Amino acid sequence: MGRLWRLLALGILLAVAVPTTVFLWRWYGPGPSARPTTVIVLEGATVTSTANNLQRLGVIDSARWFRAGAKVFGSPDPVQAGEFEIARRLSAASILDLLQHGKPVQRLITVTEGMPSIIVEEKLAANRYLSGATPSIAEGSLLPDSYGYQRGEARIAVVKRMQAAMSRTIDALWPKRDYSCPIATKEQAIILASIVEKETGKAAERPMIAGVYCNRLRIGMKLDADPTVIYPVTKGKPLGRRILRSELDAVNDYNTYRRPGLPAGPIANPGKASIEAVLHPAATKALYFVADGTGGHVFAETLAEQEANKAKWFAIRRQRGQM
Repeated sequence: MGRLWRLLALGILLAVAVPTTVFLWRWYGPGPSARPTTVIVLEGATVTSTANNLQRLGVIDSARWFRAGAKVFGSPDPVQAGEFEIARRLSAASILDLLQHGKPVQRLITVTEGMPSIIVEEKLAANRYLSGATPSIAEGSLLPDSYGYQRGEARIAVVKRMQAAMSRTIDALWPKRDYSCPIATKEQAIILASIVEKETGKAAERPMIAGVYCNRLRIGMKLDADPTVIYPVTKGKPLGRRILRSELDAVNDYNTYRRPGLPAGPIANPGKASIEAVLHPAATKALYFVADGTGGHVFAETLAEQEANKAKWFAIRRQRGQM
């Protein structure tokens, strides 16, 4: 009789131990996927719907076993929306932890300082991970920065985040301006900042360039800004050649060689530093500037000084074979 009880007990133990071992192995053991797999978890997804997707992608053997393991061993936290990279042979337990507590794949799209909206539109349109139509983007409405997005996100949603960032930035900076530049609105500040952005690649020069243009605006002098002449021709893209006389003489709302004051709108998307330069320009009497051959500029208060500086710049260009 004792032997019978021992056999019965052993049978019960095996009946419990074997399924439990299998269960634990299927939960904590290596998964079936032989290669890394990208998994997209949609907003509002549950463990149940996610398990079905994981089985379809081949990163788990059974959605039913996964749901059971999640219920017994997993956290009650919801799965996150986003894109996840599932490593090869990753266990079901590790997959659930990644989806609940790990970091989704971070994709970035960058708008550099001074990038025109036409190039931003092209970047968005060419991005195969975004969805939906590319909206027409008003020039100067985006704040240059790197923006994260999720795979499958709508292009218009990304644009709205870029525009919201610009609105927050100008709204925060505008009340702190020093009133030394004769600009009356936030829109005018962005217009002038876009010109400053395109005129210099040296960050330290921005306040000085802004100071020159503010001085010109104050006395009603034309800005004579080359980038504003180029904008109607290329929509902000590089011209790739010298400006033609016909372009300097063209009558349009952007040619600051022909009309005084600011152009009709921004000519690029200016960065925060250029906006700050316009709102806090350098205290200067300079009315002119010209390239100095090093990537920067030399400034002048009088036309005679400017002509002398231009002569030096032309001499440098002749030495370089550019004239």
